Amino acid sequence: MDWLERAATLRQWTANGVRAPHKPLLLLYALGRFQEDAESEISYSAVEGDLKRLLGEYGPGNRTTPAYPFHHLVSDGVWEVRTDRGIGSPGSGVLELRARGAAGQLVPELRAALRREPSLVGRMARVLLDLHFPPSLHGELCEAVGLELELAETAPLLAGRRQRDRRMRDLVLTAYEYQCAFCGYDGRIGAVAVGLEAAHVRWWAFDGPDEIDNGLCLCALHHKLFDKGVCGVDDNHQVMVSRHFVGRSPAARTQVTALAGRPLLGPQPGTSPIASAHRSWHTEQVFQGAPRASVV
Repeated sequence: MDWLERAATLRQWTANGVRAPHKPLLLLYALGRFQEDAESEISYSAVEGDLKRLLGEYGPGNRTTPAYPFHHLVSDGVWEVRTDRGIGSPGSGVLELRARGAAGQLVPELRAALRREPSLVGRMARVLLDLHFPPSLHGELCEAVGLELELAETAPLLAGRRQRDRRMRDLVLTAYEYQCAFCGYDGRIGAVAVGLEAAHVRWWAFDGPDEIDNGLCLCALHHKLFDKGVCGVDDNHQVMVSRHFVGRSPAARTQVTALAGRPLLGPQPGTSPIASAHRSWHTEQVFQGAPRASVV
């Protein structure tokens, strides 16, 4: 059985680029728990808070109960749920899952495969990360679910799938003249730019093209904040900062909250600005809440 393919083809509700990372987040969490204890079940009541935090941190703005993936992941053949009545999920109702003492676990066949081939944990996790989250979030997401990834090759699974254009970084950094579009940072060591990255506005995992009109040159800090939904770009190509962001230090105010309403730096004349469709996707699917009032 090809467990990598199963991880890559989880059934999810999708339409027009809407993010639905609920099942991938639960499966990543379950893989992390497997590394910790290969045979332990995951009680819904015990992990409901953990799953809710993961969905709040890495899911879209519209909140969904963690009961949804806990129940529905069963249909993908990688997860099983037991209650006080035996195998079988009682449904996606929070109260019923709690009352029945529902507990979930990777299916026995997958657990056996992971024991035979420990590197499969890392390969499955990398597939889930690559397909559902931008690279800037991979490290912290693994920490959040308790996963320790091994370097593992996923190329056989990905053969025939869309591949990234390695020219994207150079094209975007050139378009923005090697400075962060939010803060203007332009650090170099000799002739080499350091701490500058090409951010996808519409995430590559959600059909975001490797093109300049879907890119932003951002410093490492603002790239992370952009992918976390703290920052965004409005229809006037000005920086948005979420009202949910709280930073009391002078550094936080200078580097984040003071950006609200600031015009983007770039791209240079003659270069395509961010396409409105990509800006709208990021605002709807990533940006957290409403923007702060302009301070410019």
